[in-house]
Amino acid sequence: MTDLAQQATITVEPIVVPASLDAPDAGRFLELVRIQNAVCRHDAGHDYLDEEAEEMLGFMQDQADWSQPAFAAVRDGVVLGAAKLMIANQEDASTVEFDLMIDPPMWGQGAEELLLAEVETEARRRGLKTIQTWTLHRPDAPGPRLEPPTGWGAIPAEDRQTLFQLANGFTLEQVERNSSFDLRGDFEVVERMLAEARAAAGDDYRLITWTAPTPPERRDGFGYVLSRMSTDAPTGGMVVDEQHWDAARVERRDARQRAQGLTVSVAAVEHVPTGTIAAYNELVISEDHSGATQQYGTLVLKEHRGRKLGTIVKCANLLRWREVVPESPRVSTFNAEENRHMLDINEAIGFAPASYAGAWKKILAG
Repeated sequence: MTDLAQQATITVEPIVVPASLDAPDAGRFLELVRIQNAVCRHDAGHDYLDEEAEEMLGFMQDQADWSQPAFAAVRDGVVLGAAKLMIANQEDASTVEFDLMIDPPMWGQGAEELLLAEVETEARRRGLKTIQTWTLHRPDAPGPRLEPPTGWGAIPAEDRQTLFQLANGFTLEQVERNSSFDLRGDFEVVERMLAEARAAAGDDYRLITWTAPTPPERRDGFGYVLSRMSTDAPTGGMVVDEQHWDAARVERRDARQRAQGLTVSVAAVEHVPTGTIAAYNELVISEDHSGATQQYGTLVLKEHRGRKLGTIVKCANLLRWREVVPESPRVSTFNAEENRHMLDINEAIGFAPASYAGAWKKILAG
């Protein structure tokens, strides 16, 4: 139970996105980065999800396609926690996505309730009634489990973050598995799976690869397959607004990733008869190449499934990544537990569970 007198001493204040990391007003932004990494390490039990300050700054400075207000819970000059929101800048946007992060030693002192209230206020101010967030959980946590309506996967029912979501009117809609792949191991299986998949796909499908920025002649096609991520990927009961992409948005994304200091490798499959990019996979790392690689999107368009295209793009990009960034020790990726096809590919390649994420939704009253 939160001490009300203690909570009354906490204020919620906007976090300024600074012009640079050494700007005079960068202090609270740097605390946001520190707390986010501390929460991920505490809840997931590993550092595979660490984000560098330059990486987050480059993302938040570009708000052309997403509005990203952020808030800090402060007591006596100390930042106890933060909330970071993402709202699509398009007329048909209907949801607010947010991360609510409390410095682990400060949990239970009232900052989490105050930050959630600020998120709800911001959503109502924008006329949006659906708010959604994610929680991280260790794979070996003991005790009872909570399952989503999909019937796939489960998270610990008694983790503090689970109890907080339930107490505040959220419903668990989906569970995602966070898996990791050891880049320092033998790639014989990856090479064999790629050869078999390319033979099965046949001559109508051609592997193409690039390191960002996207080649000009690929921007329209890549924008189309990126837009399909919002409609073709399994989402459980979560609300996902259809995203609108064109070549200009792909250019903005490339510029943002450069500002973040990211190296991005793309493996894609082109459907030769139509020129459509039918599948893609992205591997991404920050300027510190000794850290974990993040797999961003992997998607096979619905109309091209069943031809082993997912195996092609995943395996081809892993093999390419070994040459592009040989220093990185592992790849970290998330997949919906009901996305059995992609998990089958991951498991066959050698990915192993590292942590789990719960996807939560709340419909605001009034």
